[in-house]
Amino acid sequence: MSESAFPSPDAEVESVTPDELYGRIDAGNEVTILDVRATDEYEKWHIDGENVETINVPYFEYLADDPDDELFEPVPTDEEVTVLCAKGGSSEYIAGLFAERDYDVNHLEDGMKGWARVLERKEIESANTDTTVVQYQRPSSGCLSYLVVSDDEAAVIDPLRAFADEYAADASERDADLRYAIDTHVHADHVSGLRAVADVSNVEAVVPAPAEARGIEYDDSYRTVEDGETLELGETEIEVLHTPGHTTEMTSYRVGGVLFTGDGLFTESVARPDLEEGDDGAPEAAGTLYDTLQDRVLSLPDDTVVAPAHFGDSATAAEDGTYTSTVGELRDSMAVLSMDRGEFVEFVLSDMPPRPSNYEDIIATNLGQRHTDDEEAFELELGPNNCAASQDSLTSD
Repeated sequence: MSESAFPSPDAEVESVTPDELYGRIDAGNEVTILDVRATDEYEKWHIDGENVETINVPYFEYLADDPDDELFEPVPTDEEVTVLCAKGGSSEYIAGLFAERDYDVNHLEDGMKGWARVLERKEIESANTDTTVVQYQRPSSGCLSYLVVSDDEAAVIDPLRAFADEYAADASERDADLRYAIDTHVHADHVSGLRAVADVSNVEAVVPAPAEARGIEYDDSYRTVEDGETLELGETEIEVLHTPGHTTEMTSYRVGGVLFTGDGLFTESVARPDLEEGDDGAPEAAGTLYDTLQDRVLSLPDDTVVAPAHFGDSATAAEDGTYTSTVGELRDSMAVLSMDRGEFVEFVLSDMPPRPSNYEDIIATNLGQRHTDDEEAFELELGPNNCAASQDSLTSD
């Protein structure tokens, strides 16, 4: 039986929207989830958090005419439980089975597919700049993008295609017009919103010049930027810094005291080096990443705010709720940044996580080599990002 074929439950079941569930988690409320997807899907990707308890029992185990009482025993009877599945079909039916047994239960509208449409906004309060910087957080995948506003102009960095319509609207709310859509690199974990934002908002699409060597085939015009160039934005400038390692074209952008590092450096990890040239090219890329971090990033002032393109399960939010840190804090807390070159390369290559789901199709889509409509693009990027090296032992004791 497919999830869409489930009958309506006999007991009345309330639903909770993905935004409502996220609000509870973000507020620090204790949340209990019964995830009824198949175990392999659950293990790849599920809702997690310090205040989240998740139980996995696959939905098909509940399909008997009289489900075994043991299936209900892992779920607490004295607290509210949210049942979720992939798209919201089976979760409503199974929540009904629990409601019949007097559990305090609801189900998540649209399941994990709905969860992937949650987008949170947090302003970076520690930014050492006169500009306003908003961090967009996509909790389903850990993707981060940014809106930079100076005077009456704005730029979006690493936009997501699924939310392409929202960036210009957010700029308008801040009395600014969106001028640029900028990518740090050719993403492998999600479909870039670069061209979609440029299309709907009539802004200039900007990519690092070395990305052209990877085979960009865009139908629409775009601008390339080289290391050392600047983009004028309102009363400020966006400085271009080539920071290769994760990929050959990986580029960071500096606005005042904020460095947008893309996938080069995160607040809890460093980049993985194998998504462009595979395992054979990973050792050389890891060495390049070491040189980049030491020479181009860690040489910046200690109070420079690092604003990455992703956060992982082990990342801790700053006081303002953003996933940011400073160069000084990362140098002190991340042991891998104090290794010599050989140790760094060996460590980064030693325990990389699985590559992002559908990463080859996503890269081809982001290069313009593959046509992907909006719905297919959304389906391609469901799941974790996995763009960081292993997070085990990266921090100092």
